Amino acid sequence: MKRVSDNLASAWTRFGPEMLPFADAASKELPLHRLLRLSLFQVSVGMAVVLLTGTLNRVMIVELGVPSWLIAVMVSLPLVFAPLRALIGFRSDHHRSVLGWRRVPYIWFGTLMQFGGLAIMPFALLVLSGAGQGPVWVGVVGAALAFLLTGAGMHTAQTAGLALAGDLAPEASRPRVIALLYVMLLLGMIGSSLIFALALADFDEIRLIRVIQGAALATMILNGLALWKQEARDPERTAKDRPRPAFREAWRELMQQPGMFRFLLTVGLGSAAFSMQDILLEPYGAEVLGLSVSATTILTALLAGGALAAFTFAARALARGSDPHRLAAGGLMIGIVAFTTVLLAAPTESGLMFRVGTLLIGFGGGLFAISTLTAAMGMGGASDNGLVLGAWGAVQATAIGTGIALGGGLRDFVDGLAVQGHLGETLTGPAVGYGFVYQLEIILLFVTLAIAGPLTRPWQRGRSTAAAPKRFGLDQMPG
Repeated sequence: MKRVSDNLASAWTRFGPEMLPFADAASKELPLHRLLRLSLFQVSVGMAVVLLTGTLNRVMIVELGVPSWLIAVMVSLPLVFAPLRALIGFRSDHHRSVLGWRRVPYIWFGTLMQFGGLAIMPFALLVLSGAGQGPVWVGVVGAALAFLLTGAGMHTAQTAGLALAGDLAPEASRPRVIALLYVMLLLGMIGSSLIFALALADFDEIRLIRVIQGAALATMILNGLALWKQEARDPERTAKDRPRPAFREAWRELMQQPGMFRFLLTVGLGSAAFSMQDILLEPYGAEVLGLSVSATTILTALLAGGALAAFTFAARALARGSDPHRLAAGGLMIGIVAFTTVLLAAPTESGLMFRVGTLLIGFGGGLFAISTLTAAMGMGGASDNGLVLGAWGAVQATAIGTGIALGGGLRDFVDGLAVQGHLGETLTGPAVGYGFVYQLEIILLFVTLAIAGPLTRPWQRGRSTAAAPKRFGLDQMPG
C-alpha cells in the first residue's frame, strides 16, 4: 500500500509541472512565485495600453465628443518616448546609486510617471471635452501631459523590468521567462479590457474618473509588488566613482557588433509589417465580408489566442535548443501565409478563411516578437543587457506606431482614389484600400525575410561550426 501511494505521489509531482503553463520557466535562482510576482509589471503595462488605445479612444469620440484628429494625436504621443528606451536601458546598466540598485530606480520612477499621468488624465479630458471648468486649451495641454507621462512611465518601467528579468533568469530558462512575461502582458490587456467594459457599461463622468484613477492605483500596487525584494543590492557595482561610458560610445560599440544593424532592421520592418493591419482588421471584416459587430469582436480573441499559442510554442522550441532567429523567420513566413489568406477571403466571401487568417496573424506576429526578444536578451551580457533590450524595445515600439499610422493613412488614400475612379472600373469596391495595405504587408514581410536570412546562418553570428552547440546558443549571438 505504501509503495502504491509513493508511486501516485511521484506521478503527481511529474504531472503538475507539465500541466501548469510555464512552470518550467522557474529555476533555483528565480522560483515560480517570485517570477510570477515580477511579471506583474507587465500586467500594469497591458492595462495602460488598453486604456490609452482602446477604452479612452472610444469614450473620447462617442461620449465626450472630442474631435478624432485630436484623439489620434493624443494616442500617438506616448510613441514619442519610445525611441528613448535604448537610453533608458543604457542608464539602468550603469546607474550610480549608494543603494546598490540598477533596475529598481527606473522601474519605480517609471511607475510614478505612469501613476501621475493616469491621475490627472480624467480631469484633463473633461476640460478638453467642455464638460469641466476652464478653457479648452487647458484641457488640451493637460491631456497631452497626461498621455506623455503615462507613455514615458510605461516605456521606462517595461524596459527596466525586462532587463531585470534578464539579469535574474539563468540562461537555460530565459526563453521561457520571456514567453511568460509576454503572456502576462496579454492577460493584463484582456483582463483589464473586460473590467473597463463592465465598469463603464453605464457611462458618466464620475464613473470615468473612478475607473482611470483606479487604474492609477492598480499600477502602483502591481508594480510595487513586482519590485519587492527582486534585485539584490550591490553598492560596489553602482558606486559613484565607477567609470561609466558615454551613451554615444556605447551605442557605437553596440552597432559595430556583427549583425546588430541587420537584427534591428529586421525587428523594425517585421514589427511594422505585422502592425499595419491593427486598426484595419475589424473594419475589413465588416465592410468587405459583411460580418456583424459580434463576429468582428471575436477577431480580437482570435489574435490573442494565436499569440498565446505562439508564446507556448516558442517557449518549448527554444527550450529544446531551437535558434531564435530561425523561429523569427518562421513567424515571418507564417505572416505571409496569414495575410494571403485574409486577402483571399474577399473574393471567396469566406468568413472562415478570414478567421483562419486572423488566427495565423496572431501566431506569426507573436512568434516573431517573442523570438526577436529572446535573441536580443541573449545578445546582452551582464553589463549591457539593458542597452540591447532598450534598443529592441525602441525599434519595435516606434515601428509599430509608424506601421499603424501608415496602414490607416494608406488605406484611406487608396480608397479615396478608388471611389473617385482613378484606379479603373474594376478597382472601385471597399476591398481595394484594405487589399493594398495587406499586399504591402506581404511585400514587407518578404523584404524582412530576405534581410533576416543571414542571421539564421551560424557562421554569420560568430558560431564555430566545429564547436559543440550549447543548449540555447544565446551566447553565440553577435558580440
